[in-house]
Amino acid sequence: MESLAVFHGPIGMEEGERRLAQDGRDGCYLVRTSGTVAGSYCLCVLCGGYVYTYRLHKDSDGSWAAETTPGVKKRHFRHIKSLISAFQKPGQGLAMPLLYPVTAELRAGDRGTGALLTARSRTKSHLLRASNSLLPHPPRSEETPSGVRDRPQIHRPPQYELSESRASPWFRLQ
Repeated sequence: MESLAVFHGPIGMEEGERRLAQDGRDGCYLVRTSGTVAGSYCLCVLCGGYVYTYRLHKDSDGSWAAETTPGVKKRHFRHIKSLISAFQKPGQGLAMPLLYPVTAELRAGDRGTGALLTARSRTKSHLLRASNSLLPHPPRSEETPSGVRDRPQIHRPPQYELSESRASPWFRLQ
């Protein structure tokens, strides 16, 4: 998973939403570690100002699958990159095809002390500091709580606007 350019590690739901809102284009997407289900990942895609989150998991046979819209047949893929390629086409059970990858790159730093990650889109980039000890693998679990993967989670990312004072560089939430 770490070799996947759109994998952002354990950034959390709010940070994932912020990175997608920063790009702002319908169809921009990223993958992050799930904060609620051990051993799973989340595929997050922006559509109509909302972030749709789909659970990704590796089955016991080693194949990858995504929990998509109810009623859409679950598909299994040998590689995570194949799964992402398939979801770049319309009608695959996602709110929006995966069009614009928001990549995370290991920039610099000592493996033991932390590194800079860059959230990149075609038009913008944002630096943040993260500990490398958090990056390699999500926790593993043999059990997944029932009912957790039934439907994608939908969250609206916060909207930002410039503050009233033009002299102030601060942003505020709407």
